[in-house]
Amino acid sequence: MSDKNDWIAFDKQHVWHPYSAIGADLPTYPVVGAKGVRLRLADGRELIDGMSSWWCAIHGYNHPQMNQAIRAQLDEMAHVMFGGLTHPPAVALARKLVEITPATLQTVFFSDSGSVSVEVAMKMAIQYWHDKGVPAKQHFLTIRKGYHGDTFGAMSVCDPVTGMHSLFADAMTQQFFADAPTCFFGHPCNRDGAKSMEAQLRENHEQIAAVILEPIVQGTGGMRFYSLEYLQEVRRLCDQYGVLLILDEIATGFGRTGKLFACEHAGVTPDIMCVGKSLTGGYMSLAATLTTEEISKTISEGEPGLFMHGPTFMANPLACSAALASLELLLETPWQKRISDIEEDLKQGLAPCRELPQVEEVRVLGAIGVVEMKRPVEMRTIQPCFVEAGVWVRPFGKLVYLMPPYVISREDLDTLTRAVVQVVEKCPI
Repeated sequence: MSDKNDWIAFDKQHVWHPYSAIGADLPTYPVVGAKGVRLRLADGRELIDGMSSWWCAIHGYNHPQMNQAIRAQLDEMAHVMFGGLTHPPAVALARKLVEITPATLQTVFFSDSGSVSVEVAMKMAIQYWHDKGVPAKQHFLTIRKGYHGDTFGAMSVCDPVTGMHSLFADAMTQQFFADAPTCFFGHPCNRDGAKSMEAQLRENHEQIAAVILEPIVQGTGGMRFYSLEYLQEVRRLCDQYGVLLILDEIATGFGRTGKLFACEHAGVTPDIMCVGKSLTGGYMSLAATLTTEEISKTISEGEPGLFMHGPTFMANPLACSAALASLELLLETPWQKRISDIEEDLKQGLAPCRELPQVEEVRVLGAIGVVEMKRPVEMRTIQPCFVEAGVWVRPFGKLVYLMPPYVISREDLDTLTRAVVQVVEKCPI
């Protein structure tokens, strides 16, 4: 399919895209190349990427150091099963993850997507309590407005309304939900702020294996930033009522919020942590679930004496090599200053949106900038407006947001924020 019109037409009629319908009358833009922070379309136009390809391409595209890591690993082996075998990239990556995550997280389970890492975390929690002799702990508690993925276990702990999965409600395990925190980042939150969480734990802790949360930032469920004191209180409540704490750092991990992991804002350590997305700098699909020696030892010494999960592409050598290169790029650069600069530029650049009558709120944390509208945007009209402005911004619901690559220049970020202000102000949405 070398003819551009041919393959684009085939895509429209035969290829499903995320949250879309076959043949849908929504614009889909063909990309034929990418470098730095720019996407090159088939018609020759270039767009500044404000999404980091759904938050993962933190070093931009076509990075020479990332490319070299993939090439070097390809010359050795592209893939080998992880059952009964191991290889240097997986061990080196596990070592690095244990080194940079909270100190009590000492064991690593690799998987191939963020949703699967959440499934793994949930299975770990259930199997842990089974092997501790408390098999009734089969359920999970989370907060509303959250999102953890699209597989069935992950769907069950997404918000029943904003989680986009209400169609499957009768087929999913019914979990417990507490009110979303109303004390926001940078503001205090006393114990009353978590009273809904405490009530659920007090009444149902004997059935609850773990609380699962996105730390500090609720992503796809609403891009809400909540108080670090709330997270601290949840940790205390989990300890008090004897349940595990799972933190989903898939979107927030590796510097996005200004800390290497968002839980560091609150000084909170989870029992289980999920990472993914920017783990490989957007080059390959890879995720990991980390846990404590207590949990891994209990599962390994319990019945049946092993953890019941094993993805085919677990610890793929190419993906592990990409992750190692991405972490090296991140940690050997002044990433904290970069994120701080991006945060300041987002605050200044998006500030004019606060004066627009159609805008509910503007909020920024780290390399995340959010313009919340008073009503949902119309994708058929707003997406072409952004493309015409020379930027790639992908709103959803009421949210127009930016999560740019960390390598973006101040000039390109200024172009992005000006485009957001212009489109929100003038585009019929």
